Amino acid sequence: MTDLAKTPILDRVQLPSDMKSLSDRELHQLADELRSETISAVSVTGGHLGAGLGVVELTVALHAVFDTPRDKIIWDVGHQCYPHKILTGRRDRIRTLRMGGGLAGFTKRAESPYDPFGAGHSSTSISAALGFAVARDLGGDPGDAIAVIGDGAMSAGMAFEALNNAGHLGKRLIVVLNDNEMSIAPPVGALSSYLTSLYTRRPFQDLKAAAKGAVGLLPPPIQEGARRAKEMLKGMTIGGTLFEELGFSYIGPVDGHDLDQLLPLLRTVKSRATGPVLIHAVTRKGKGFAPAENAADRGHATGKFDMVTGIQAKAKSNAPSYTAVFAKALIDEAGRDDRIVGITAAMPDGTGLKQFAERFPRRTFDVGIAEQHAVTFAAGLAAGGMKPFCAIYSTFLQRGYDQVVHDVAVQNLPVRFAIDRAGLVGQDGPTHAGAYDIAFLANLPGMVVMAAADEAELMHMVATAAAHNSGPIAFRFPRGEGTGVEMPERGQVLPIGKGRIIREGKGVAILSFGTRLSEAEKACEALAARGISPTVADARFAKPLDRDLILRLARTHDALITMEEGAVGGFGSHVAQLLADEGVFDRGLRFRSMVLPDRFVDHDAPFAMYDSSALNAAHIEAKVLEVMGIAQLAGRTA
Repeated sequence: MTDLAKTPILDRVQLPSDMKSLSDRELHQLADELRSETISAVSVTGGHLGAGLGVVELTVALHAVFDTPRDKIIWDVGHQCYPHKILTGRRDRIRTLRMGGGLAGFTKRAESPYDPFGAGHSSTSISAALGFAVARDLGGDPGDAIAVIGDGAMSAGMAFEALNNAGHLGKRLIVVLNDNEMSIAPPVGALSSYLTSLYTRRPFQDLKAAAKGAVGLLPPPIQEGARRAKEMLKGMTIGGTLFEELGFSYIGPVDGHDLDQLLPLLRTVKSRATGPVLIHAVTRKGKGFAPAENAADRGHATGKFDMVTGIQAKAKSNAPSYTAVFAKALIDEAGRDDRIVGITAAMPDGTGLKQFAERFPRRTFDVGIAEQHAVTFAAGLAAGGMKPFCAIYSTFLQRGYDQVVHDVAVQNLPVRFAIDRAGLVGQDGPTHAGAYDIAFLANLPGMVVMAAADEAELMHMVATAAAHNSGPIAFRFPRGEGTGVEMPERGQVLPIGKGRIIREGKGVAILSFGTRLSEAEKACEALAARGISPTVADARFAKPLDRDLILRLARTHDALITMEEGAVGGFGSHVAQLLADEGVFDRGLRFRSMVLPDRFVDHDAPFAMYDSSALNAAHIEAKVLEVMGIAQLAGRTA
């Protein structure tokens, strides 16, 4: 046996071009080695495991057949891109996934020419691929455009907008529908049932010949007869497909784990396709790793784990997570009010609504990956006399902002927005950061915007939202564990637009909005050693502002510092507007606003992200010293 034969095939593949000389048998072995390497890497880093395992064979087949990066493979969401990264020159860094300075957990244009389009959110791939296809035909970048989109992502309206436009334009475009019957949670809705019917009612054998390229390689007269026979068979079984009605040539369902089907099919499509083609590949999320295959979410997102048992390492904490506190508080309120309903957009686990659904299944609605619909559905529920809690991550609520404005705020409907993952969220990076909701909600007339400083405050805000019936209301809270404060038995309704004083001091007042409050208190402990004792207040509300509290702090202190886990234009900007309107700056108040920097903060551990954003205790301490120094030079006294 030669040394080359002993070398793992994956070791011979530095870039996709190295796959061109491999035989189909070797590609089978490459897929096995790629799956093992993916499992090994994610066991060290944590991350999105199941989606990548489900597309190993598809990844190998696409890179073996197409000529990347000239041909563009656009992975929807990006959860499934780890095997792709291994094959595209990043294997030596794959164990830096989602770590500070390491590889991103999603596709990222700045990271590699093999990532032609970044994706952290779902349902964008077909639109982007169509853009590449049209650009190609207009003289832009050459090559094919291939969108790989999951069945869960296909439930979003944007995917159908793109399909409709692609069918109308008729450009050569390849869409691979990766149908694994999963998104993050099991898929819901009529589309999921429709896709299931395609592969339960339509025999795989029906398309084996097409998969192997037989029809496409026949002489033209026989091709036409075969095509008619195939269409007749399709009509007899299910009468055609939705995708064909939209103008796509539909091929499938095919076994997405069978390279003997995938390779000849993709070769045929590459050589023969003239217009839009949709390949329906049936896969299994978590394929090849029993702990992932057997998990409820098929190993969607994992921490570091043991490769043999799949058991994940758990961080020890005595404090509950904010998400768990929200779920418990909402269940408590719903137990007393049967008009409370919960709405999620394909994130029942992540938002805590899974627990709510177990208690109140008739009052829980998972609408799929469809944030726009979720918001307007909630608006309709509110108009119909219910009390909807629309539980959506901050980054995903951005996708439904038009509906927040037009369907909720303009009509002053009492929709309750439970905004999880507020602020910086760690390893998922900038695509998942909850940086903008304060700014984009607080500018809406009639909107109430709250932020919990700790888990007890979150309970109070759930109760406040449940009791609020005079318009829309939102409350935001971060990912991860709370601060460990003593929890009340029941949430109390807060007076709208009123904050609270945490500690009385002098000279400088720190006005915090959200969970940076605990960092402010740490800063005060360090400042006490210098004989400095700032006043600390928890604003609770960005809208309406507590005018009395803010103006009192401004009147009785030399300097005022606001803090928030959000971008400029949010809480601090509203406070500055109030102070300017009241002429406070004319009287010499020193004002500083601590916000997230005007850049997308790269993925890292949360503490490190806030450190790079200058929002940790040490930065607050430095800000106090800076502003006090300026005030002392001005000769002002407390």
